[in-house]
Amino acid sequence: MEIFTLLETLEDILEKSKNLPFTEKSIIEKNQFLDIIKEIRLKLPDELKQAKWIKEERERIIEEAKKDADDIVKEAENRIISMIDEHEITKKAYDKKTEIIADANQMHREVIQGANTYVDGILANIENNMLELGKTLSGVEMSIQNALETIQNNRKELK
Repeated sequence: MEIFTLLETLEDILEKSKNLPFTEKSIIEKNQFLDIIKEIRLKLPDELKQAKWIKEERERIIEEAKKDADDIVKEAENRIISMIDEHEITKKAYDKKTEIIADANQMHREVIQGANTYVDGILANIENNMLELGKTLSGVEMSIQNALETIQNNRKELK
C-alpha cells in the first residue's frame, strides 16, 4: 500500500524538521509536504476502491457462509425430523403388530373355547343318548331274558 509509505514519509519529514525555539512548532518545506499530500490524494481513490471492494467481498463471503450454514442447519433439521418420523412410523408399526398379535391370540383362545364348548355339548348329548340307549337295551335284555325263560319253561312242559 503506497499510501502508508507516503504517510510514513510525511511523519519522517515532520520528525526531522527543525523546531522553533521555545515552541512545539516546526519548520517544514511546504512544497515537499504538499507534493506528498497530492500524491496521497491521487493514490487514495484506488486504495479506497480496493478497500471498498475488499469490504464488499468480505460481506459477500460472510453472507454466503451464513446462507450455507443456514442451509446445513435446515438440512440437519429436516433429516432429524425425517429420522423422528421414521422412528415414529417404526414404533407405530411395532405397536400395531403387538396389538394384532394380542388380538389374534385372544381370538384363538375364544375359538378354542367355543370349539371345546361345542364339542362338550355334542359329547353330553351323545352321553345322554347312550344312557337312554343303555336303559332301553337293559329293558330289551330283560324282556329277552323273560322271553327266553318263558320259552325254556314251555319246552320243559312239553317234555
